Amino acid sequence: MASGKKDKAKGASNQTVGKLKEAAGKVTGSGKTEAKGKAQQAKGGMQKGVGHLRENQKKQR
Repeated sequence: MASGKKDKAKGASNQTVGKLKEAAGKVTGSGKTEAKGKAQQAKGGMQKGVGHLRENQKKQR
């Protein structure tokens, strides 16, 4: 099981890559690439949220 810090780092990375993909899709006119970027950003946000939850659970123990 990944730690909260790892989840948050992976989430931030996915958000950054997703933003780049979305921008690339807009520049090239590729709706598919733009949509993939938005989806990756959402995935990153969820990963970061899981990381925060895991860290909070750890603190409560």
